Amino acid sequence: MVSIAVGIAVSTAALSTLVGCGSGDSTVSKTPEAAAPPPAVTTPSIAPTVGPPPPAPGPADPCAVNLAAPEIAKAVSELPRDPRSNQAWSPEPVAGNYNECAQLSAVIVRANTNAENPNTRAVMFHLGKFIPTGVPDTYGFNGLDPAGTTGDTVALRYSGEVDGLASIVRFRWNGNGVELIGNTG
Repeated sequence: MVSIAVGIAVSTAALSTLVGCGSGDSTVSKTPEAAAPPPAVTTPSIAPTVGPPPPAPGPADPCAVNLAAPEIAKAVSELPRDPRSNQAWSPEPVAGNYNECAQLSAVIVRANTNAENPNTRAVMFHLGKFIPTGVPDTYGFNGLDPAGTTGDTVALRYSGEVDGLASIVRFRWNGNGVELIGNTG
């Protein structure tokens, strides 16, 4: 029985040697290969959530009030000089509602003088075009009354500096020209 046990032990040892050392084994095959660097871990960049870019600004609305319209400066340059100071008129409006779509719109300008209280006047426009003649006297007004101003009517306001009272005079486009239609005070 001892000889069987010794035989099994010798056979097991021989088998282990055969299995452990195969024909393909060599020193090179047992040397670990240089490991490739691990793939870079990238974290996705998170862009801020922003909607689409804003649309490019379109053309200006011709029916919006535009007190910087070149038609205003052109019209003011055609006015006769201020009768009180003999000065030209400043092309920068003090007030107004000029727009190309209104039957009647107006701007208030002042004499181009350093006087303490320069003279003022209203300049009227029909569909954005200066009305040079046929307009009632518009000197002395210093603002527009928004409540009385519509697409075909301009309500000009005069506020007295001494008494502080306001007076409103309304002008309307009648289809052919400007007419005075009301005076409140």
